[in-house]
Amino acid sequence: MNMTSAEIRTAFLEYFQQHGHQIVPSSSLVPHDDPTLLFTNAGMNQFKDIFLGSEKRDYTRAVTAQRCVRAGGKHNDLDNVGYTARHHTFFEMMGNFSFGDYFKHDAINFAWGFLTEILKLPKEKLLVTVYAEDDEAYDIWNKEVGLPAERIVRIGDNKGTRYESDNFWQMGDTGPCGPSSEIFFDHGEHIWGGPPGSPEEDGDRFIEIWNLVFMQFNRQSDGQMLPLPKPSVDTGMGLERVSAIMQNVHSNYEIDTFQDLIQATARLIGCDDLSDQSLRVIADHIRSCSFLIADGVMPSNEGRGYVLRRIIRRAVRHGNRLGCKDVFFYKLVAQLVRIMGAAYPELLTQQPMIEKVLRLEEEQFAKTLDRGLLILDDALAKIEGTEVPGELVFKLYDTYGFPADLTADVARERHFTIDTKGFEAAMQAQRERAKQASQFDVDYSQTIQVDGKTEFVGYQSLAADAKVVALFKDGQSVISAEGDVQIVLDKTPFYAESGGQAGDKGSMTFAGGELVVTDTSKVGNAFVHHAQLTHGMIQIGDTLHASVDSRKRQATALNHSVTHLLHAALRQVLGEHVSQKGSLVDANRLRFDFSHLDAIDNTTLEHIEQLVNQQIRANLDVSTVIMGLDDAKQAGAMALFGEKYGNEVRVVKMGEFSTELCGGTHVKTTGEIGLFKILHETGIASGVRRIEAVTGQFAVDYVQKLQQQLHIAASELKGDIFTVAERIVQQQERTRGLEKELAQLQAKLAAQAGANILDQVQEVNGVKVLIADLAGVEAKSLRTTLDDLKVKLGSAVIVLGTVNGEKVNLIAGVTKDLCSKVKAGELVNVAAQLVGGRGGGRPDMAQAGGTQPAQLPAALQAAKLWLNDQL
Repeated sequence: MNMTSAEIRTAFLEYFQQHGHQIVPSSSLVPHDDPTLLFTNAGMNQFKDIFLGSEKRDYTRAVTAQRCVRAGGKHNDLDNVGYTARHHTFFEMMGNFSFGDYFKHDAINFAWGFLTEILKLPKEKLLVTVYAEDDEAYDIWNKEVGLPAERIVRIGDNKGTRYESDNFWQMGDTGPCGPSSEIFFDHGEHIWGGPPGSPEEDGDRFIEIWNLVFMQFNRQSDGQMLPLPKPSVDTGMGLERVSAIMQNVHSNYEIDTFQDLIQATARLIGCDDLSDQSLRVIADHIRSCSFLIADGVMPSNEGRGYVLRRIIRRAVRHGNRLGCKDVFFYKLVAQLVRIMGAAYPELLTQQPMIEKVLRLEEEQFAKTLDRGLLILDDALAKIEGTEVPGELVFKLYDTYGFPADLTADVARERHFTIDTKGFEAAMQAQRERAKQASQFDVDYSQTIQVDGKTEFVGYQSLAADAKVVALFKDGQSVISAEGDVQIVLDKTPFYAESGGQAGDKGSMTFAGGELVVTDTSKVGNAFVHHAQLTHGMIQIGDTLHASVDSRKRQATALNHSVTHLLHAALRQVLGEHVSQKGSLVDANRLRFDFSHLDAIDNTTLEHIEQLVNQQIRANLDVSTVIMGLDDAKQAGAMALFGEKYGNEVRVVKMGEFSTELCGGTHVKTTGEIGLFKILHETGIASGVRRIEAVTGQFAVDYVQKLQQQLHIAASELKGDIFTVAERIVQQQERTRGLEKELAQLQAKLAAQAGANILDQVQEVNGVKVLIADLAGVEAKSLRTTLDDLKVKLGSAVIVLGTVNGEKVNLIAGVTKDLCSKVKAGELVNVAAQLVGGRGGGRPDMAQAGGTQPAQLPAALQAAKLWLNDQL
């Protein structure tokens, strides 16, 4: 049964949907609020908080087709991409998940049913592995599914360390973990390799296609394995690997999606050999680059952006290897959209942005690629042996932007290796920064864990009576406390920081005490109030009255609501490619980050500001409604970058101008915002711009301060505020004229000074020597004076000095015929040492500076004595 990749993906999602699973869209490749990951590299990443117990959703079964990238940090397949049959930077992981619902029995039977009934794979071609101690999984496979014992392989611990096994999965050093069962497909006896656990297991005959992880323990920091109260299931099946099986090919690069991209690349470049490994590399890399840019990553020199830049440059270099001299990579985006746009609509909406980013990056790299390759080729021809020195690898990286793995790629093609240790030593500082960017180890047992959910009543009211259900002091759970504490209530009017909106501040009162709330944050579904007791002691079970600072809440609401208007205005003026990349709103101002490649000129910025203010003056109604996620998207609501959404979402609508998914607090009508004023627009990363602005009274205050400054400037310029610019231009023209006159006068003064000192010329052993202090001559005129004196004297050694304020300037000149006897650089340094400085230059001319004006006579005398010795 031959199926396309798209048909397999659809069949998988529909199969598990029919078995009670919620279809959950793929999350972004940039993990949201997860510092442990560089990129999303597995289907379970977006469900991590559910497995950890800090988040709950309204479904207990889920199925996804998740886009993944492994090209940086701990999981890095970049070096192997294009050279093996199954390594990719980008791949799709299909998975089904149970959050305390079904366990091993159903997980195994679901997998077997999909493979043998839906895909109709021959049962005799399948074999499985189980953890050596997992008798339960073994019996299900053997007795329920009916798999013969010889096709069930028990995999034990590595080097005898318990639970350190290829078939025992763990999230980290602590946290959820458990045994796994992997399903393998036998590609046939004509391919070398043995079953898992055998000496030939690294061969390509038996290929793992599905991994079923059974989370049943919670590993403690002391190594104890405590049973999870609700065992869960996490599975992953590689779409590319299954597609290869269903399309009767052995390599992933022979499946439909890759063949389409390979053929498109070959046509574009003019390559006839479709088996060339460089075509594989390019076909793989256009997928990862396009999806990363669609998810907000931009090329840069650090973190995720640096990984993206490395992948782009590797693809461009392989295009160059195939003989392509023009930019080509960005042209493949259209073909990728045709192949995968239906499954991932964000590719289609972001296509113009993706193409522009790739084209600009490719053009930038093309300027240095040819030069770098020539240097590398020349160096390889001169190397004795087969190892490229680390210093050369670093030079190519530092000077020409060649990542070390790109140099290694080229070297491998020419049968060389690179001196990795030498390279790392040469760029220790950069390596340390990269290490910091990808060092992600989190001990989950040390984070605050709060069971239960806080009811948020802050949309309706700014005050509420509530009960203390959890209490923390310095991050540790306590019964009672004083001083600085973290409090969890059963309900609260305080908004917890999320979606870019700062947490509420305010106060709490209770019998015998009072607290000042300085911030509110969220842990799972609980709201944590960071507070300070002004007097009294608080304890669990206390009832208190919580009151939000209404002035700050309202000011924050103005700023949050206007970000929605700003987002819509930016998309209307700049284009649909604009998407929010982050925001921060508090009571004082707002900060809004968005995707856009170019700086925004003042005229366009004014247009955006006017458009937002038009919507404010229109006094649009702001409505909020709870609806299903799919319904919200169909209604045109924009989902923000990297945010996680449940089945039901809160939609904030401002007239017909803006519709977004948002959980924040907002005004009732846009007229409450009053005034919107942009303060700054700047770039914060490649392809990401930032606007900072103010609203309401803060905007009025800002405009009034601007007006005050304009009045002061107008008064100084003898005009009014509307002629300030004109008067400044006039003043600048007058200043430039005066500066020109001054320069002419200074040149005349210097020339006169030079003429006046000709009588100070002395002869030392037949050589004309002129050493003089040109008092009152500008430093910038010394060079002209020196040149004039050389012409007049014909053959001479000259030292000139001058003082300007607290600075000393020296210049030495030696005519060409005397450079063999005296070097100007040595001469000027003799004098410079006595005025607290040093200098240098050519043998015929050198300059120096100093900070001890009183020592100039002594310095000139020292130069004279030194010359007497030299000549």
